[in-house]
Amino acid sequence: MGAVSPRRTATNRSAGGGGGGGGDGRAQRRLSLSAVRGVPRPVLAVVAAVVVLVAALVAVVVGETAGGAPAAHSAAVGRGGAGADSAAGADGNDFGAGSDATGGVPSTGPGAGTDPAMVPAAVAPSADVRGRVVVLDPGHRGGNGAASAQIDRKVDAGGFLKECDTVGASTAAGYPEHSFTWDVANRAAQLLRARGVVVVLTRADDTGVGPCVDARARAGADAHAVAAVSIHADGGPASGSGFHVIAPERAPDGVNAGILASSAQLATQVRDAFASSTGEDLANYLPTHQGIVDRSDLGGLNLSTVPKVFIECANMRNPADAARVTDPNWRQRAADGIAAGILRYLLSSPTN
Repeated sequence: MGAVSPRRTATNRSAGGGGGGGGDGRAQRRLSLSAVRGVPRPVLAVVAAVVVLVAALVAVVVGETAGGAPAAHSAAVGRGGAGADSAAGADGNDFGAGSDATGGVPSTGPGAGTDPAMVPAAVAPSADVRGRVVVLDPGHRGGNGAASAQIDRKVDAGGFLKECDTVGASTAAGYPEHSFTWDVANRAAQLLRARGVVVVLTRADDTGVGPCVDARARAGADAHAVAAVSIHADGGPASGSGFHVIAPERAPDGVNAGILASSAQLATQVRDAFASSTGEDLANYLPTHQGIVDRSDLGGLNLSTVPKVFIECANMRNPADAARVTDPNWRQRAADGIAAGILRYLLSSPTN
């Protein structure tokens, strides 16, 4: 017990006698009171007010430094802020009613289910693209192979008739194009929705049939979209590799005449962004090695009245490309490239 007293005394002295109750403390208090008695009360009131104001300012500064309201606001912006509702999930189960081979294009706008916390600040919604509508068309569908009567029937393709849809290509190991396009389209949709873009998918799952090429072409106009991209993987010669973008040429019936120039711009943006993201070479098995081919034999382009392109992301029959399309990491890079190309187009065409 005797060792405690010196430590307590030293503490009291260092604190100016507070709480110690010793003689030094009483002397200091008497001096302070005598000094105060000589000061007029109005002056004391002013001094007290100043002390209170200074204390309040100090409290505000300390609160902000320690993570008060401004820090919370920054966290909300980093997660998308008020626009975070625009981030939608791409889990394959939230794309509206199912489509069939006669049409029925499902649409999903902002807020389809992704936790806003999963939206990185780097892709937070942008005022430049928020609310703009884009159609993603994942080529083919899982049920087409068992529905030949439905997909073989002829539909308008822009001045001529063509099959409703096809089964699509596949790798030598059996990985189907419809699975690839469904996966990449959903990944790209998630990225675009994180930027506030309203994304419409032309099919609701990878198990049904269709829709037909004419319905896929009309999806852009039906959704009032500013752009549409149809996602595919080619079934070219096994010796050839690489990707290419297909832009519309004037259709035999001229329906797409008004979108040729803007579709060419979209094609360039998608080609450049996809090459940068994936490192994939331009297709080496086509007459031109520029990575963009103009065609007038595809109903999905001939009947579109909004800017639209196809992208053949790789050649599934080439062993090296087959290894890429079956790699989920590469499919994510493919989706990154498609989304980036679309965003570049939207940002370069603010009035489109």
